[in-house]
Amino acid sequence: MKELILCKYGEIALKGLNKSNFESVLCKNVKRRLQSLGQFSVTRAQSTVYVEPLEEGIDMDEAVERLKKVFGIAKLTRALEVEKSMDAILNDTMDYLALAFDGYRTFKVNAKRADKKFPVKSPEICSELGHKILEQFPEMKVDVHDPDVTVTVEIREKHAFVNALRIDGAGGIPVGTGGRGMLLLSGGIDSPVAGYMIAKRGVQVQAIHFEAPPYTSERARLKVEKLASEIAEYCGDIFFHCVPFTEIQETIRDQCPEELFTIIMRRLMMEIAQRISAKEDCAALITGESLGQVASQTMYAMVCTDAACRMPVLRPCIGLDKSEIVEISRKIGTFETSILPYEDCCTVFTPKHPKTRPLLDDVEKAQNSFDFDPLIQKAVEETTVKLIKKFV
Repeated sequence: MKELILCKYGEIALKGLNKSNFESVLCKNVKRRLQSLGQFSVTRAQSTVYVEPLEEGIDMDEAVERLKKVFGIAKLTRALEVEKSMDAILNDTMDYLALAFDGYRTFKVNAKRADKKFPVKSPEICSELGHKILEQFPEMKVDVHDPDVTVTVEIREKHAFVNALRIDGAGGIPVGTGGRGMLLLSGGIDSPVAGYMIAKRGVQVQAIHFEAPPYTSERARLKVEKLASEIAEYCGDIFFHCVPFTEIQETIRDQCPEELFTIIMRRLMMEIAQRISAKEDCAALITGESLGQVASQTMYAMVCTDAACRMPVLRPCIGLDKSEIVEISRKIGTFETSILPYEDCCTVFTPKHPKTRPLLDDVEKAQNSFDFDPLIQKAVEETTVKLIKKFV
């Protein structure tokens, strides 16, 4: 007997001829996520990834916690692998089920007989194991409609697996199957959520952050690095690009109309992000914008921003209320870091009366009144890069 973790597919199970590619990437992501815990065997069969520890003393609780945050896994459970016989299923699993039943009072049994040559049919497996459980645990009762615990017996080609408690996974599709994208990561609540949501669709995320010392502090940058580390639990390793933005912001302040400051700043950020994205083979920019949330996120402002872009801008939070974004940020563990009171370059030189309905002609005229290209190129060249790994 040995314990392992069964990871069930979600959306991957619906894929067609390219399903094996998604499965392969998922298995690689699982191996990377568990690498620092010890040696595991990671195999796949029948829409399930089997994660088996190959060493004694591996922290299986921590393994489950990590796998819960791997996109592509819909459900996971710790399971006991036993000999493929009714005797083993009935007698070798009671200690294991005792742990699963702790604190619960009702159960039912499901059986999945993938090996149709197994001599005992599914209803009989359920009946025999159910009777055994009632004998062994007289405090438990059967509830086939809404049980506290569902005991599942899977009869596979070589072994039988018994599991009792299923855990929700992260869902989505494996990171690395949807291309690369560059996340504009600020210190706020929205952009980490945007990174999480787009990674859930298989995008491998890199992050770009704009700092403006002395108007922003080192603590502000460290806060954003921490946010990158927190979403790396879901997104995987993240290359963190930090752009020196002070000179550009001061020039916008001195050369452009105050009411257009934020729009022009956003356009120049996009330009810098695009140049870095081209070097990193990123196919899209990602932002945390939510329509109408602030002056720079009106539809008119976004039109002016997108006009400066040569690649798609993905906005996964675009239709969410602030409360919905906050709910996701709490779920993924970024909220408390996001609300730390350190300054952000987006709040530097904020105009008193920003244009909410800017005209593109006016914005381009104001921006073109000064040649920003040398400053843009200088910022790109002076950008620092750091690899942020959550699990070392």
